[in-house]
Amino acid sequence: MWEPELKKLLHAGNIVFQGDDEGFQDQAEAGLTSCEALVARTGSVLVSGASGSGRRLSIYPDQHLVLARTSQVVADIGDALALLQRTYGPDQLPSMVSLTSGPSRTADIEKTLVLGAHGPRSLVLFLLDDAPAATT
Repeated sequence: MWEPELKKLLHAGNIVFQGDDEGFQDQAEAGLTSCEALVARTGSVLVSGASGSGRRLSIYPDQHLVLARTSQVVADIGDALALLQRTYGPDQLPSMVSLTSGPSRTADIEKTLVLGAHGPRSLVLFLLDDAPAATT
């Protein structure tokens, strides 16, 4: 977990975490990241390599924890990709963009379903409401 904003939030909540990447592949049970967007139609989280944690924390640990805000919710995948283009510019898109809707699954080997075959076995979303407060 190396995203500065997330580090500040965890420090403020007195939550212990590993703040660097030394040995994280062997020690980390969970990775906490932000995301680019939340896709309502598919229930997917759009992450990219442009975050402070890069590609690693959303892939290696057994659990992927995502901190997102209500303002990041878009209707469909096209809206999420348009948001990426507005954020980074059409010629500067992140080197990796991934849509995650839960743990990967495969039944390729002997037709036995395996969850988390490629990446985390679980995905947990923490959604913060950042909508402006209603005025009366």
